[in-house]
Amino acid sequence: MKRIKAACLEQTIHFQLKDGISAELAKQQVQQEYESYKGQMDRHKTQYKIIEEAEQPDGSLIVKIKKQNNAQPVGNYLD
Repeated sequence: MKRIKAACLEQTIHFQLKDGISAELAKQQVQQEYESYKGQMDRHKTQYKIIEEAEQPDGSLIVKIKKQNNAQPVGNYLD
């Protein structure tokens, strides 16, 4: 029998600008979407660690993140 001792997902997420609106408004919406995403993980008590945030020249945002998979323990992945 096998059991998972620790598990973690590593993701690269691209928060892209929406078309058809002003650049400044699109940048604000990207930041709001990103904050909402982090808030959702906090509300669900998902453990996570942001590895890198990179704002792109167009105002979009690329985020590298390690996060808990389901309710599995994360061990030392987030240290």
